[in-house]
Amino acid sequence: MADIDDSLDARISFGCPVGVQAILRASWRHDVDALKLLLDAPGKASCRDPETGETPLHAATRSMGGRNEDDDKAFPTEIAAIKTIEKLLIGGAIWNDVDDNNETPGCVAWRLNQTGIYEEMVRAGARAEMLFAILGGYEELESDFEEEDYVAEVSDVDADTKMEVKLEAEGDDASAQDLAAVSVDTKEAPYLESRLTLANGKLIDAAGNGVMMDWEADIMSRSVDAMLGPVDAPLANKKRVLNIGFGLGIIDSMIAARKPARHHIIEAHPEVLMRIDAASENPEAAGDDHAANFGAAWEASGEKEGDEGANKVHRGRWQDLCPKLLADGELYDAIYFDTFGEDYSELRRFFTDFIPGLLDDNGVFGFFNGLGADRRVCYDVYTRVVEMHLSEAGLDVVWQDVEVPLKDGLDTAGAGAWEGILRPYWTLDKYRLPICTFMG
Repeated sequence: MADIDDSLDARISFGCPVGVQAILRASWRHDVDALKLLLDAPGKASCRDPETGETPLHAATRSMGGRNEDDDKAFPTEIAAIKTIEKLLIGGAIWNDVDDNNETPGCVAWRLNQTGIYEEMVRAGARAEMLFAILGGYEELESDFEEEDYVAEVSDVDADTKMEVKLEAEGDDASAQDLAAVSVDTKEAPYLESRLTLANGKLIDAAGNGVMMDWEADIMSRSVDAMLGPVDAPLANKKRVLNIGFGLGIIDSMIAARKPARHHIIEAHPEVLMRIDAASENPEAAGDDHAANFGAAWEASGEKEGDEGANKVHRGRWQDLCPKLLADGELYDAIYFDTFGEDYSELRRFFTDFIPGLLDDNGVFGFFNGLGADRRVCYDVYTRVVEMHLSEAGLDVVWQDVEVPLKDGLDTAGAGAWEGILRPYWTLDKYRLPICTFMG
């Protein structure tokens, strides 16, 4: 990021309306008494400079400047700033508004090392999201990556389509990338209608969004260890496992290597399902695609152990299939959830409505924690929100910090790991791996 001029003169433009200027300057001075008079109508606490996008929350934060950890002299000023921020929030200020630098007030606080103010912004965001949940909806957190609000619907892939893919796989020029790009004629919602491309360890939808990428492999490996224990742990291969969202098949390959007693997969996207079928029928054409390991032969191998259905790819939406698994009495020692094109409310619905019935009393639930992960303040807000909602569902969560090597091609949009990806969905140097278990 280029150097940012945080001076008041730089943040209030020449054309800024007089009334907005007055509120911004009072916020900059932390003058709560003046704000009481100025915030005399709805919407004024969230006003902004039309050119710089500066809001009162930005101004109250930015005026603190940079801070050293040992700078105790700033403490009284910090208290005044937080009181100002509280006044603005009560007045309707929006905690995640972004300015012309694409920074929320929380982003400004983090950059300036104003930890107290940053924590106040995280609390404000968590309160706002919890309120939206109570009111029956979620505000999409402002971030660099604005994934389309897909509504997942799916139908089984018909035999003719499967045959078409099989024939492609048998052609001289067939490859895993070709198989992943087969068009499916369905009447389903955008993501599940979207054509997928598999190339260079990236599964990408038609809009250029990264569905899954192989840089996540270390996170997947640690998630498997968290759910199943180390490879040499006693009874490591006796576990019953459910994974929702096959994607590239990375985590399922890691799970399969443990030879669990039961391994079920739920996948909804028709092209992913076709890729599994075609790749497993023609492994040579599939190359190193993990999908080659999860076709009919894999499913039949479970039957040879005397348990029909021990290995199974359930085809369809988890919203439709999980009630059937409950009705069938299925129970799992480990459940992992990593879907695409669904917002947080669907994850919450899953662990609230289905984890209590599908997870063994001593089982472990995990999910890919990419919530708001292209902006630190959003990631921290979602951490708080998830903790509270998990608690309401009767689950404890322990977060395991995992270092993410951004220098390995994750620190530059449009290059390295993000080449060919519309927007990076990850920009942080630490991943919080959730380990969820029942309380008590």
